[in-house]
This record gives sequence, C-alpha cells and structure tokens, in this order.
Amino acid sequence: MSGFRVVIGGGGIAGVEGLLRLRHLVGDGAEITMVAPEGELRYRPLAVKEPFAGGAVGRYPLTQIARDADAALLEDAVEWVDGDSQVLHTREGQSLPYDALLVAVGVRSVPAFEHVTTFDDAHAEDTFLGIVKDIEEGYTKQVALLVPEGPAWSLPVYELALQTADRASSSGFDDVTITVVTPEEAPLDVFGAPVASAVRAALEEAGVRLITGSRAEVPANRQLTVHPGGQALEAVTIVSLPRIEGRAIRGLPSDGDGFIPIDERCRVVGMGEHVFAAGDAADFPVKQGGLGAQQADVAAAGIAALAGDHKPERFEPVLRGALISGERRKLYFQARLEPGAAVDSEVLDDPPWDSDDKVVAEELGPYLRTLDA
Repeated sequence: MSGFRVVIGGGGIAGVEGLLRLRHLVGDGAEITMVAPEGELRYRPLAVKEPFAGGAVGRYPLTQIARDADAALLEDAVEWVDGDSQVLHTREGQSLPYDALLVAVGVRSVPAFEHVTTFDDAHAEDTFLGIVKDIEEGYTKQVALLVPEGPAWSLPVYELALQTADRASSSGFDDVTITVVTPEEAPLDVFGAPVASAVRAALEEAGVRLITGSRAEVPANRQLTVHPGGQALEAVTIVSLPRIEGRAIRGLPSDGDGFIPIDERCRVVGMGEHVFAAGDAADFPVKQGGLGAQQADVAAAGIAALAGDHKPERFEPVLRGALISGERRKLYFQARLEPGAAVDSEVLDDPPWDSDDKVVAEELGPYLRTLDA
C-alpha cells in the first residue's frame, strides 16, 4: 500500500461514503484511517417510521465497514487540526499525520424550543411513540409539528404529519387536528414549485393544516403562538425538529453557526489543497444526507487527485428525496440546486434510483444492500 495518508473524521453517511468512494478511486494507493466517536453507522433517515411500527433503523458496525474498505478505525473524536503540520489531533490525545483530510463530523442537534417534545431521530420511539399511542387510544386530539428557523431538513416533519394523520384515521378518529408550522414559504420549497405543490396536496388530502412563512413561539406548555400575526393555536401536544448547530473545530475556519466553509471542490476555504469537508458540517445551506454523500464523492475525487492521476470534480448538487406517508402513495422528488433556485424539479411515482434508498449515495447504497442481504 502507498504511503499516502488519508484521515477521515466522522463515521456518518458522508464519512462512510467518502471512505468507500476513495477506496474505489485509489485502490491500494492510500493508507486510510477513519476517526469516529461512535462504533456504528445508523441509517437515521428511516427513523420517522419507527414510532409507527415501520421497522428498526439499520445499524452497521464501523469495524466491518472499515475492514471491508481496508481502512483503520479509531473510535475517538476530532479535537483540533494543525493545518501547518498536517496533523489531526483527537479528543483522547492521538496525533494523526495526514497527506489529505476529510472532515465529516456532522452537527449538533439542540432543542429549538422550551416546553415542547424535540423529535430525536437517534431515539425516535422514545420521542414519538407515546404520542402515537395516545392518538390510537383517543387521548390526543391536537398535535402541532414545528420546523425551527435556521438550517434544517424539514422533510421529517411532513412524514410525521402524514403518518400521524393516517394512524388517527385508521384508529377511527376523524377529530384529530394536526398542524405543521414552518418558516418555509411552501412545504419543501427547496425542491422547487412542483414538489412544493405535490407535498401541499398530500397534506390537504390527509387533512393536515399547514401554516407556512411563519415563526412559532411556545411561551409555556400547550401554548403555541404563530408569527407574524400572533395567532394562538390549540395544541395539546407540540413536537419540533431540533435546531442544527455546526461543530466548530479548532484549527479550521467556521461561520457564525459553526459550519465549515467549502469551495466548489469541497476543499475547506483557507486550508490549501489538502483539507476537505462534507456533509452537514459543511456550510452548504441544505442539510441532507444525499447532498452530503455527493460532497463526499467530490472530496474523494480531490483526494485521489492528490494521491495520483485522477481528475478533481466539482460539487453540482442534485437533491433527491422520498416522502414516507403511511398508507398513502409514496412520492419521490428530485431537483438540481443552483444558486438561489431549484431547477428541473420533478415529482415521480417511481424513482430513478433504488427505491429502498432513502438517501441516494452512489457507494453507500449498494454497499449497505450487500450487508442487508
């Protein structure tokens, strides 16, 4: 194996996609070490199904993933980066020299409001199963689902709303009010108008009330006010997505929210040619696993170019998603993201990718299917 040393910080979707793509590109032309504080990759995009008996989230040991990719795994966390010496330092005091570094450390999820239940996709059953049971037994009649301001991936809110409406209907209750409050001007408007219209129609069909372009305020338990306008809503149960914060890492630049600035080749701005970032930790405004995987592929191409004869690539984001909606028709979406707009927005009955993939990742998807077989 070559003496070209690559360190990957993070063992989530972007980190594992970057590992698999890099090994695909360079063969045995690099020594790769992954640094991850957790011992497993959790396929968290499917967590919205858990409270509705939709099956457990997939868990994949990083030891096996690293072994299959002929990489070393260090169960530790990234602490700081010495860019001048090209050394990554870990929380437990390890020092890892690198010729190329990919930072994919993810984000922090913090409660956006007091007095609400925060939906935690790492513990979906703990945070939402009780609500589902209360609806099934007729105890809960008003549920409000909130999208906080700031960087967020709002799709889970609409999936929770549709599945909750479906469960209320199948339990024989037609008097359950489900409301979604979002700062988006239209639901999933990041995909463009055709997708937003399709999601709005699905919510209307399910009887879900939608309030867009709005900021929620929760001054006390069971008190929900929507701004602008100050409208007070009845909501016995209030659930919010978490607010997302970047993990500012000493030695790397970050914006005011802790996200790492990257250029069109997913290199960290101001860190030269050898440091890359991908996934939610990067400052790209849309936080979604498929986009993180695309960034990781671009970063892997850049690292492969440093290691040998390979052409660097540019990040040209294509956003893809699938809407889980209980017993209703599943919808698939995709759009190209250009500065300030989504183009070629499509709503599809059948996806142009493997329908089992909630997150479309060129390396990770096929690999996980081999583990699931």
